[in-house]
Amino acid sequence: MTTAAERAASAEVVDDIVLPFAVESLSTRGRVVRLGPAIDRLLGRHDYPEAVSKLVAEAVALAALLGSTLKLEGRFQLQTKSDGPVNMLLVDFDAPSNLRALARFDKAKMARAAPGEDLLGRGHMAFTIDPGGEMTRYQGVIALEGQGLEGAAHHYFERSEQIPTLVRLAVGETVSSQGRAWRAGGLIVQYLPEAPRRRADFHPGDAPEGAELHQVEEDDAWTEAQARAATTEAHELIDPTLSAERLLFRLFNERGVRVFTPTPLADVCRCSAEGVDAMLRSFPPEEVKAMVGDDGMIGVTCEFCSTKRVFDPANYGA
Repeated sequence: MTTAAERAASAEVVDDIVLPFAVESLSTRGRVVRLGPAIDRLLGRHDYPEAVSKLVAEAVALAALLGSTLKLEGRFQLQTKSDGPVNMLLVDFDAPSNLRALARFDKAKMARAAPGEDLLGRGHMAFTIDPGGEMTRYQGVIALEGQGLEGAAHHYFERSEQIPTLVRLAVGETVSSQGRAWRAGGLIVQYLPEAPRRRADFHPGDAPEGAELHQVEEDDAWTEAQARAATTEAHELIDPTLSAERLLFRLFNERGVRVFTPTPLADVCRCSAEGVDAMLRSFPPEEVKAMVGDDGMIGVTCEFCSTKRVFDPANYGA
């Protein structure tokens, strides 16, 4: 029987990655995401209030944790629609690496929001998975009820996937001689035993009144894995001096943890001049004419990356 080679946990800090891991002795698998320059550049393209930037970064970290399981051609999208100050979040993850995101918010509601207040409010969060090729597209929807993104993710796995799952998200800023920079991190830990998970018995139906229902205890392996993962501190997920491997070693070294090849992450928008050109050509000339600005040109700005492109209306019959 072959075994994985043991080695010391690397102390090298690598940002903008998703690191998969497994703790076979606890039937547990998971991923750690570390976002540094990528999330700082992504947020730097927008003039979001600080609280909105933090929420966007959380959503990006969550999308990276969930979308990174897709094949090379797959796409994952996280979207919220709600009645809070931030009425929409949208994150696209194009496998294996590319992330883009945007937020829409009500400035008046943001001005009235108290520090630490839930900015999403009530509504829903949808996860859309497009595996690519001829595979079926899937969407899961969960209610937003003031529990935040982390709580909503737990609710989703509990109700929709029925996979015991723990999620941690963290966002913060570092301050150095070069200025301030955003960082984000996340951890997902899931109980995935080879055998089907045991379920509690059905109600005994016509059993005598007062009969004691048979209770099945939660698997000890997951109880331990969850307890260990729950000790993760927010600062550990974004600490620029703590590697993801060292964090996993701290959590699971007594049980043995294997890490796999990390996947790099990048802030890359899928917008293009060719795509905008094709869109403009799909409109009749009279509608294109209505898009012409005071400078006599058509200006189109991408909501995701804030890239502005200018087009000559004469090329579109306007």
